[in-house]
Amino acid sequence: MAHHADSPRILLVKTTSLGDVLHNLPVISDIVRHYPGAQIDWMVEEGFAALPRLHPAVRNVIPVAVRRWRKQLFSAKTWREIGAFRKTLSAQQYDFAIDTQGLFKSALLMRGANGLRCGMDKTSAREPLAASMYQRTFTVAKGQHAVERNRQLVAQALGYALDGPAEFGIRLPLIPSPDWLPQGNYVALLHATSRADKLWDEASWVALGHALHEKNIRCVLPWGSEAEKARSLRLTAQIPDAISPPRLNLDQAATLLGKAHAVIGVDTGLAHLAAALNVPTAGIYTATDPTLTGLYRGPRTINLGNIGQPPNVAAVLGALRGMGAC
Repeated sequence: MAHHADSPRILLVKTTSLGDVLHNLPVISDIVRHYPGAQIDWMVEEGFAALPRLHPAVRNVIPVAVRRWRKQLFSAKTWREIGAFRKTLSAQQYDFAIDTQGLFKSALLMRGANGLRCGMDKTSAREPLAASMYQRTFTVAKGQHAVERNRQLVAQALGYALDGPAEFGIRLPLIPSPDWLPQGNYVALLHATSRADKLWDEASWVALGHALHEKNIRCVLPWGSEAEKARSLRLTAQIPDAISPPRLNLDQAATLLGKAHAVIGVDTGLAHLAAALNVPTAGIYTATDPTLTGLYRGPRTINLGNIGQPPNVAAVLGALRGMGAC
């Protein structure tokens, strides 16, 4: 790093998924605290490209479309896109390229980068094979929250000591508030998640919604698929004054969450986005252990429940009270 001691050029690779990408944001804040002149680019799956852009210190976002390319591997358009991606990557000169994902896929994507390719060693990476593709590897203890593992890897690669708590450092996108967004206090209820066993039962959502309505807090229930829309409409029909919004993109979702009085969500990426925006957020866990990938702990976040131990409505209301949110 001798020739760019105070302003290293860095490529970060964390491509998916929503929660994982968010858990990489504190790395940016760490880097600029130690190297204020750092130039930081981020390689990310196209569907999540809006997230790194929420951090003012990210210079360029380099989108990849592995999910789409995989489905259309024999189309000429796919190979043109892959060629354009490789050209974009090889045109950049980096001092460091750091893969915090630790997957064979992410290591492979980073191979074309000009710069010292760094990642976790084979005892630390999620897929040990990935370690064979880095030029320099580092040990990062497992059994820690993803935020801490990302921070420790990048601190070792760039040679600084971690100090202070994680700072996500993101700000809301500059888009107008939609007409349907309530003027008064509202809570976002994130009822949707990728697996059926991670859902919280609908009767509990309805009971929670009624309790919030009694405190003059409206409920907004966003959705992302037809099945989720159907659930959102079922729940809003049973919760007084509740709102089922139109389908939101990531910037619109960030605006909804960032302006909320509080957010209550199952194990889903948007709950991590709310926590990263420093909104009081309660995570509801029914099928996963929140210790390693739950909401990153802070005075305004709380994880409730565990595998086979969903929290009840009273526990959620108590958590909101404890955060001063109701």
